[in-house]
Amino acid sequence: MSDVTEQGPSGPAASTERLDTQGMFDAAAGLPEQVFDAAARARGLEGLPPRERVEHVVVLGMGGSGVAGDVLAATAGPFLPVPVVVSKGYELPAFVGEGTLVFAISFSGNTEETVEAASAAAVEGASIVAVTQGGELGKLARSWGAPVVDVPASIPQPRAGIGALAVPPLAVLEEIGLFPGAQQWIDFAIEQLQERRDELGAEGNLAEQLAKRIGRTLPVLFGGGAMGAVAASRWKNQINENAKVPAFWNSHPELCHNEVAGWGQHGDLTRQVFTIVNLRHEYEHPQVARRFDVVDALLGEVVGSIETVHAEGEGQLAQLLDLIMLGDFTSLHLAANEGLDPGPVPALDQVKAAVAAG
Repeated sequence: MSDVTEQGPSGPAASTERLDTQGMFDAAAGLPEQVFDAAARARGLEGLPPRERVEHVVVLGMGGSGVAGDVLAATAGPFLPVPVVVSKGYELPAFVGEGTLVFAISFSGNTEETVEAASAAAVEGASIVAVTQGGELGKLARSWGAPVVDVPASIPQPRAGIGALAVPPLAVLEEIGLFPGAQQWIDFAIEQLQERRDELGAEGNLAEQLAKRIGRTLPVLFGGGAMGAVAASRWKNQINENAKVPAFWNSHPELCHNEVAGWGQHGDLTRQVFTIVNLRHEYEHPQVARRFDVVDALLGEVVGSIETVHAEGEGQLAQLLDLIMLGDFTSLHLAANEGLDPGPVPALDQVKAAVAAG
């Protein structure tokens, strides 16, 4: 496993002017260490099913925890000998049974959708691995004799724990024998995240510049293929939660079959309101790359600007996490530019309280 050099106080997290009561900049800067630690925590678990028993993999999770399943499906899914399904909700896929490996991912352990679905999976005889800080899910998993990967309590918010939540399933799949070479992918990701963090520590870095160019327009994130779709969705969610502004996303090639037609009118309005941000990576299908060019030419006159971000790193996991780190910092700078505290999400707390009250 790669060595990790910890981020010092002079890096991108350091600022006496930012309003950041929960240390979200620090958490974003600590992603390389978080990935390293998460891989180690997922090793040597007892109670994992043998490889020959696993017929399919299901990942349960919501919000910042649910994106961990998206990362697994996009990066490892194409290489696994069994299908991967990401389930976000109360209901469990009907096929879940004794041949299913279920990753139940809940940052707090109290996400009601995930707890309910995981409980149903246990009843059906599925093999369960919980990734959580504890809560109800942690208690239940231990009562079932299921392995639990602990998420550090020092992480301030689920969305700040992408490494702690997304990496353990990759390591577990390698332990079982379904994803050989996962650790090499993880090491490549750590190396790239360290390099990106160094760049983001410089004055006028890419994330700062992009946040300024987006300004008070509404970002529309376009990705390519499965990896790009995950990155675009993650950017959108981070901008929603950290910067507290609307954002939207879509992916190629799907958007070429619907959304692109919706930009044909109201250019006088849309060019004042929207900024398109293209999230590119080296694993795009050649025709997807071509579609980016065609759509840019079509939409260039009806949006404020089109910005492009290119992933770097060796391997799909490294490039996806690289895009995620860039998006996290861009969203944090968007918040800082408006004097907003990125950590608290009172709207989400209000919704949860209202649902719990019945």
